This record gives sequence, C-alpha cells and structure tokens, in this order.
Amino acid sequence: MEKDNEYLLSAKISSLIIKYSIPCVVSLLVAALYNIVDQLFIANADYLGSYGNAANNVVFPLTMVALAIATMIGDGCCTYSSMALGKGENKEASKAVGMSISLLLISSLIITAIYLLFPTEIIKAFGGDVNKETFELSKEYFFWISLGIPFYMFAQGVNPIIRSDGKPEKALFVLLSGAIANIILDPIFIFVFKMGMMGAAVATVAGQIISALLSIVFIVNMKTMSLDRSSFVIKWNKTKRILSLGFSSFLTQISVVLSMAAVLNMLKIYGAKDPVFSLPLYAHIPVAVVGIVMKLFQIEISMSIGLAAGSIPIVAYNNGAGKKERVIEIMKKLMFIELLLGLISSIILISGKDILIQIFGGNGESEYYRAFAEKAITYFLSLLILSTFNKGATIFLQATGDAKSASVLSLIREIVMGVGLPIILSRLFGLEGLLWFMPIGDLITAFFSVYYLRQTKRRIGMKDIALI
Repeated sequence: MEKDNEYLLSAKISSLIIKYSIPCVVSLLVAALYNIVDQLFIANADYLGSYGNAANNVVFPLTMVALAIATMIGDGCCTYSSMALGKGENKEASKAVGMSISLLLISSLIITAIYLLFPTEIIKAFGGDVNKETFELSKEYFFWISLGIPFYMFAQGVNPIIRSDGKPEKALFVLLSGAIANIILDPIFIFVFKMGMMGAAVATVAGQIISALLSIVFIVNMKTMSLDRSSFVIKWNKTKRILSLGFSSFLTQISVVLSMAAVLNMLKIYGAKDPVFSLPLYAHIPVAVVGIVMKLFQIEISMSIGLAAGSIPIVAYNNGAGKKERVIEIMKKLMFIELLLGLISSIILISGKDILIQIFGGNGESEYYRAFAEKAITYFLSLLILSTFNKGATIFLQATGDAKSASVLSLIREIVMGVGLPIILSRLFGLEGLLWFMPIGDLITAFFSVYYLRQTKRRIGMKDIALI
C-alpha cells in the first residue's frame, strides 16, 4: 500500500494546519453545539424556559463523559496510526483502528447501561434536584439522550481516525450532517409538536445516528488502512499505548464533567445562602447561568482543541519520519494561532455579553438573572488567551508521543485547577469567588505549559530554536 500521506513531510506547514485543523475545529464545534442547539431552542420555548435551561445544563456534563472516553480512544488511535504511517507501517496502523472501534463499541454500551440503570442518582449528583421542575425535566431529557450514547461515541471516536487517513474534509462532513439534522428537527419537535425535553433529545439522537452511519461508510473505504476480522481483536499492549496517547484528551474532556459537578454543587450550596438565590423562585438561576457560560467557554475551547488536534496527524507523521525541524516549526505556528484565537474570543464574548444573554432566553427573565449572567460571562471568560495556549500545549505534547507530560499538564489544569479551585474559592468568597476559578486556573497552568514546551524542545534536540 502506498504511503498516501507523504505530502505531510514536504507541504507548506501553514497550509497543512489550515487543511487539517479547520475541519477538526468545525467537527468539535459541531460536537459541542449538539447540546447548545438544544439549549437555544429550549430557552426560547415558553413552556420550558429557564427550568429547561437548568435541566439541559445538568445533563450536559453527562454527555461529556461519553465524549471524553470516545476522544481518548479516537485521538490516541489517530496519534498511534499516524506515527505508524509515517514509518511506513500501514498494517500496524490498521490494527490500531480495528482495536479502537472495538473499544468504542464496548465502552459505549457500558456507559449507556449505567445511565439507564441509575438516572436518579446521577442527576442528583450533578445538582439536578435544585427544585422539582428542574429535576423532572432533567430525568426526561437524560433518558432519551442516553439511548443515543453508542451512536454519539462511535461517530466522535472514529472522526480522528478518518482524519488520520488523510481525509479531514470527510471527517467534517460526517459530524456536520448530523448537526444539520439536529438543527432542523429541534424546532419541529419543540415548537410544532410540543414534545418538550423529549423532542430536543430525540432530535439530537437522530443526528447522532446519521453521523454514525456515515462514519461506517468512510471507515470501510479508507485509503491508507484496511480492516479485516483480525483487526478488531483487542490486544492489551497496543491498547495501553493507544489509551496513554489519548489520555490527555480524556482529561481535557472529563474535566468539564468534574468541574461542572463541583461548580453545580457549589452553586447549590452557596446559592442557598444567598439572600436572592435562596428563594425557590430564583434557586435555579445560578445553575442555569453558569451552565450557559461554561458552554460558551466550551465553544471557544473546542476551536482551540480543534486547531491542535487537527495538527496531530501532521506532528505525529513528521515525528515518526524523523523530521524534527518541521515538528518545531509546527509548534511555533500553532501556539501563535492559539494565543491569537484566545485574545479575539475573549474580546468578542465579553463585549457581546448582552446579546448572548438575550440569545439564551434572558429577555423574559428577572433582573437577578441578567445581573448574575453579566458578571459570570465577564469573570469566566477574561483570560481565554491563556486557556487556548494551555490546550494547544497539551495536545502538541500528546502529538509528539510524550503522553506523560501531556497527561501531567492536563491533570494540573483540568483536575487540580478545574475541580479544586471552584471548591476553595467558593468557600472563601461565596458565589462571586466561584466565578474566578477559570482565569486563575489558566494563569497558574500557563507557567507549567511553557515549562513542558521548553522541555520538549530540548528533548528533540533543537536547543538553538526559540520556543516563544
């Protein structure tokens, strides 16, 4: 089989980044937008309103659990198979793809079973019992979303694999098709048929099924890799390597779950001590608002992750082929773009906060809703320039095969800062302190990112080239 990806060794780096990263950015945005599109329509449905918003926010991190596992398997396989292809080991790359598909199917069925068996306990763990209305809507939405988990995980997990085959545009088409179906069906089910949270969820699942079916078509017709029955046999040594390469991606996504669990529970605890939000009529506002703001952050960070993840096949292929100078050049260009993205995103989101509040159903809400939303957007999103830098650094380390450094950096930002800081700051400063955990966490993490990137430069023997 020909090394169809050899152009990765010689093509202009900026052009390669554009070719691979833009489809990946859009693909990840599509993944994030599934839930956000639901929320937009829910927020503007009079019979659902902010209770529906709150319910949607409760379920959102539970979909991220599935995405985290799928991303770990998919990104790990993408890195592994791209390095193998760079060495001319197409058969080895094919085996990695087959094993990854098996892992996706098994893990998705396990997660679906857990969700269907323990819905009440899971929803309560994420603050869904803040009031009766939110709890009931959360259960309804969660049940139907759970049924789509196998399709969602398969489509998201094989998407990086399709990119590693040198066809990023096909990977984009797969997820975009599902998202368009969701956008079309959501208003029909919610506004025309009045199906409520069930309608929003069913529209989402329908889109996920379409993406999964298209993924199968492209996987079967890969150019650089081919699958047979033996490819799907799971072998521990290769599996361990694939999962280790994708572990930082897992931490990046699972942190959203852990962070939102910590944040939502702190909101419930300290909201109950607030003179306004302790009242039953307003108790759900902090949950609804912060959930929306964290999703805005997720949109921006999806672009950051997409830029870096799209570069994984380029970095890994060149690294596997021994092209160290090109690896460093990719790093320098990538980190510059990440910084620029963060700066522009922060300016746009903060300056446009009034419009964003209106879009997410703020017009019909109380003055307390709007005031808290304005404050949350400003505080949360003030240092996005460092958020994007940290994400880019983590994924670049992963792409070079340095799974340990990537995982440590992810652990620092996503778990220590993402979970620990919300708990500490809320205990010290109440609700307002909680809103500062994101920028403070990114500021501290940035020092570690610079350290690990410099270590990587020295590791590959390019001491004469400035990093940043």
